[in-house]
Amino acid sequence: MTSSPPAKSPRPVLGTVFAFPPNRDTLGGTAYLIVNNDSPGTMGSILVDAPPWDDVTQDFIATQGGVRWLVITHRNALGQTAAIQKCLGCEVVIQEQEAYLLPGTPKTTFHHHFRFGPDTEAFWTPGYSPGSACVYHNAYGGILFTGRHLLPNRQGQPTPLRFAKTFHWQRQIHQVEALTSRFSPATLAHICPGANTGFLRGQRTIDQAYTRLQQLDFTALHQATAVL
Repeated sequence: MTSSPPAKSPRPVLGTVFAFPPNRDTLGGTAYLIVNNDSPGTMGSILVDAPPWDDVTQDFIATQGGVRWLVITHRNALGQTAAIQKCLGCEVVIQEQEAYLLPGTPKTTFHHHFRFGPDTEAFWTPGYSPGSACVYHNAYGGILFTGRHLLPNRQGQPTPLRFAKTFHWQRQIHQVEALTSRFSPATLAHICPGANTGFLRGQRTIDQAYTRLQQLDFTALHQATAVL
């Protein structure tokens, strides 16, 4: 009888940001922790999507001072959200169109925006799923946690990818285009994608994020018909 390999520990990404190992409960998705428990009155630490819910994760979160918020960026990132919320007593934040997926779990919904504090907000980016959202953290030059709205391709470049269950491809492309108006080179240095992190080839983030977004061929994306 073979035993399961030991669970991997989260790895540092940028200072107070950590990435959890891919989670089988979220189709191999990558969740992140933004640590902000330095003093009373701060916004509190934020989980971006559901991490693997095991002893390693629980012990790590405890050593970081707990979690106040768990924000879900899309419907496939729920994992064991109900169990996580019950254990940690954190507040679940989710775009209103996908709140029905968490019956019986206390939660806060939003339409266009939700602000966790002066430096961090979630905003609606529909396309991959009806309630897809990104999370922006104004630190380290600006970090965008994209869920499955933007993923690295095989060359490690950020791009929207069309899947068989993509909700609305054209809307997703428009939302990606809107990011180039929303941000600038001074406000967006890093992308932390919610999947495909193996394509980063050892890099912790997609750096030079705004420049890479500007390099996308939106005309070709609008015409794309391939479904993964």
